[in-house]
Amino acid sequence: MANCIFCRIVQGEIPCAKIMEDEHCLSFLDIGPINAGHALVIPKKHYPTLFEVPDEDLAACATMARAVGKAVLKVVGAAGLNFLQNNFRAAGQLVEHAHFHLIPRHENDGFLTSWPGKAYAVGEMEKLLQKVHAQLQA
Repeated sequence: MANCIFCRIVQGEIPCAKIMEDEHCLSFLDIGPINAGHALVIPKKHYPTLFEVPDEDLAACATMARAVGKAVLKVVGAAGLNFLQNNFRAAGQLVEHAHFHLIPRHENDGFLTSWPGKAYAVGEMEKLLQKVHAQLQA
């Protein structure tokens, strides 16, 4: 994808602060970090969202994310780590190339730690669950 910034990083056309690389994926520091050590892990091939990433590349990205996350946590002395992945604009995906955020977190760093939950109406959870089960079997 000629206009994809992440594809251009993979091709070496745009520099990055590379952390780790293998045949399937690449990890580098985010240029606009939420906290120091905020890193990304991307599949080297272009897939717009998580739903297109083949299992082999997805597993490689998860394995790399674990290794990078562990190292970043130790280096920056973080108390926790968010492992985030957004799909589509409505969910906050700004670059249409599947990618995973590793965001080191510190106590009281001022960032949202959870979303407000809402209760299901009576019977709605069961109806939704049945539909999801049916979709998985389709």
